[in-house]
Amino acid sequence: MEILFDEKLVAARRERALQKGQGAAFLLDIAAQELSERLAVVERHFDEAVELHGGNGLAARYALETGKVNAIRRAETSEIFGAGQSPILAAGLGEVPLEAASTNLVLSPLSLHLVNDLPGTLIQIRRALKPDGLLLAAIPGAGTLNELRDALLSAEAELMGGASPRVIPFIDVRDAGALLQRAGFALPVVDTETYTVRYDSLFALMQDLRAMGMANPLVGRSRVPLTRRFFLRAAELYAERYSDPDGRVRATFSIIYASGWAPHESQQQPLKPGSAKIRLADALRTMKDE
Repeated sequence: MEILFDEKLVAARRERALQKGQGAAFLLDIAAQELSERLAVVERHFDEAVELHGGNGLAARYALETGKVNAIRRAETSEIFGAGQSPILAAGLGEVPLEAASTNLVLSPLSLHLVNDLPGTLIQIRRALKPDGLLLAAIPGAGTLNELRDALLSAEAELMGGASPRVIPFIDVRDAGALLQRAGFALPVVDTETYTVRYDSLFALMQDLRAMGMANPLVGRSRVPLTRRFFLRAAELYAERYSDPDGRVRATFSIIYASGWAPHESQQQPLKPGSAKIRLADALRTMKDE
């Protein structure tokens, strides 16, 4: 398994951002609301649920407000995320601290993109779900922060003659669906919502990313200190390529919403090969005759 992310560094930055109360929770709020809306239309009631690495707990709170959930526990990297109120199940970012078949619902808002072994984490979630249990996840996907990636790479290539990774890779929506199937989920569904956020400059965007605990966590990141000249040039390139007529710049966040069920005999099953009562050719011929 390739180690892309320094998960301890990610955890430390998320915890520090929470302790400082730096805000910038708008993206998590959007994802938590979307997950709760999708939960609200599920024709099921869930006795037990778990919010997995949800940061400020908004996903858990909104889920309870739907009336679809009786009780919800929260799993996080540290007790500080409970703010002395909610008991926390301590677990690293790639860990699911649950026994097999122990919960009906897992909510994962904006954390699965930071684990090194995403297939393994999805398998852990599926095992933790009771039969016919549901996973609802929000995962930043391909297209997220493309503008920032372009500006930083261009500035580094121009000033230093090379480039190093400064924005993390994000999963493609098709790959997300394939990973759910590989992990053993039934009836997987994935779709994408794209949000455009406007900032005064690249510097305001980077400040928000730090406030989310989302500064570059790549193991392969360059350790060479960047100069003021580099950031000024990156900001110029960003403004040249991605600004609106009023001078503000755009930042794209593409969120994949994924759902999957732990297998159960009551779920709709595909027909077995050879079990059809009419041949496809005959059906097409009938439609043509009509």
